Amino acid sequence: MTDRLPPLTALRAFDAAARHMSFAKAADELNVTPAALSFQIKSLEEHLGQPLFRRLNRAVELTEAGRTLSPGAAEGFATLQSAWAATRRLQDNTTLTITAGPALTAKWLAPRLYEFARAHPEIDLRFSATLRSMDLERDDVDVAIRFGYGQDDGLYSVPVRKEWLTPVMTPELAEQFTTPQSLKDAPLIHDDSIGFLKPAVDWPAWFRAVGVNFVPEHGAHFSNADHAIDAAVAGLGVALGRRPMIIKDVLEGRLVAPFKTAIETNARFRFLCLPGAEDRPQIKAFRDWFLAEIEKTAHISDGFEIIPVEDIPQHD
Repeated sequence: MTDRLPPLTALRAFDAAARHMSFAKAADELNVTPAALSFQIKSLEEHLGQPLFRRLNRAVELTEAGRTLSPGAAEGFATLQSAWAATRRLQDNTTLTITAGPALTAKWLAPRLYEFARAHPEIDLRFSATLRSMDLERDDVDVAIRFGYGQDDGLYSVPVRKEWLTPVMTPELAEQFTTPQSLKDAPLIHDDSIGFLKPAVDWPAWFRAVGVNFVPEHGAHFSNADHAIDAAVAGLGVALGRRPMIIKDVLEGRLVAPFKTAIETNARFRFLCLPGAEDRPQIKAFRDWFLAEIEKTAHISDGFEIIPVEDIPQHD
């Protein structure tokens, strides 16, 4: 037996058959006849010196050797596919695939994309609105915009402004609740999507920041930040709104932020891509636009007392 690798076509046939546990389905996937696929697997078994499948009546199952080989073969072909896709993307300067969270996509990105698209008609934008952890090499994604404290080892990362939160409500509700103390009687909306932040950036922290001793026990809870803000726009209650999620509704008058105290977290959004990819034309264009758009609305912070959550006294 030799350590020399067998032909790639034989390994590919084995990988497909092991995934489907069917020679016929594997043959369909590879667009070959079942006889041709069976021949490739037989040649692989001869190269190895032992069987990889047990041929049963109308079925197959992996031998111990097959079970040993299968995970590595699958991983190897996945890695090869990823490398090939990444290499092909280097030649593509017209397609830009971006992933961002659903809330940021709905509340910040989508309302502004017309300007980017108009300035760059040569770029074909594709979006994946998800919080799922993405592998920029494997998942055919060019840019990720993610929120948190940032553990971006091995990636090109540009952090943007820190996040702050302040109460927002409709103008009608603002006429009813005119002081921080009065919010103790208001219907409060909770954004559970930021529950991972430490120290907590929530209603109890904001009340402590303004000197009100109050821990809300009731209120509507939402798992997505954009849903919480939409509920506030609908008049359901008062939301503790994150800056990028409230900008459009505040500037257009659907919401107001009457109390000029905001609490700030060290967590922030980051612009992420693979090292070296930041200079690809479409990625550079989007990065420059993204950072410029953030600066355009920096004035929304004017007049606010922004208190780092770490500086707010904790519960006794």
